[in-house]
Amino acid sequence: MNNFINPRYFIDVNSLVKEAIEFKSQGSNNSEIGRGKTMVLLFFNASLRTRISTQIAAEQLGMNVLFLDMSSSWNIETEEGTIMNFDTAEHIKDAAAVLSMYADIIGVRAFAKLEDKALDYSDHLINALHKYCTVPIINLESSIRHPLQSLADMMTIKEHSGSTKPKVVLSWAPHPKALPHAVANSFLEWAQLCNYKVVVTHPEGYELEADFMEGHILEPDQEKAIENADFIYVKNWSATSNYGKVLNQDEKWMMNKAKLQKANNGHFMHCMPVRRNVVATDEVIDSPDSLMHNQAKNRLHAAKYIIKTILENG
Repeated sequence: MNNFINPRYFIDVNSLVKEAIEFKSQGSNNSEIGRGKTMVLLFFNASLRTRISTQIAAEQLGMNVLFLDMSSSWNIETEEGTIMNFDTAEHIKDAAAVLSMYADIIGVRAFAKLEDKALDYSDHLINALHKYCTVPIINLESSIRHPLQSLADMMTIKEHSGSTKPKVVLSWAPHPKALPHAVANSFLEWAQLCNYKVVVTHPEGYELEADFMEGHILEPDQEKAIENADFIYVKNWSATSNYGKVLNQDEKWMMNKAKLQKANNGHFMHCMPVRRNVVATDEVIDSPDSLMHNQAKNRLHAAKYIIKTILENG
């Protein structure tokens, strides 16, 4: 593994998940592997778990870590051949060249802007950095994917599943803000690569792209979708038909205890941050069936495993 951007570049995602869990269980000290090496974190958007888990993971491997809040930096130009006489101060080519001289690994977090669907789905910023950087890139959430979250999610399902083929549900939930598709897309992509069949449920207008829905089932009736589920992943994403908009805030889609009881001793999952009593009730979030904090804990182990693997590959 030389980069961690798109899971379809990996040979065997199931093996990757298994190895990450084994690495976690070893609890070994790997502080020598990253000694003398530097990781630069470029964050174009805010974070709590991603920032802290990635930095701690790199430091536990012996790396030096530099965090750069790109929201307070100058604007970066990504277009080829542009005349830079507007508000962009540096081209991605030049920034990538310099960063590659300083860093051994670069972590990038850059959300969808939810204004231009075609631009967002081109994943232009992280792909431009991948193109021009000469050191490995780790995707810390791009416009359409969040692979470290998904690795942590797959680890969590594997650790708590009594079956090789659990019933997994991805349910849309209401939210006051329009949110990117990255977590939902990525969860479906990783689940498909792990040979899980996911039942997806959402209101009209929130259909996800066919590439990410491949191999999965759409069930518009949320309660029917949840029946006999082993895992229920609850997440908001913005409208697709009217891209980037909030079309529905119906609280009937909020996850509650009565719905959870329709599942097969189903586990509640969420990537966090979670809007309590909007996305899910306190009763669900704080219940013994909630794996939300387990997922967050696995974010550290997932990041550490990926960084270690990239370092080992030189």
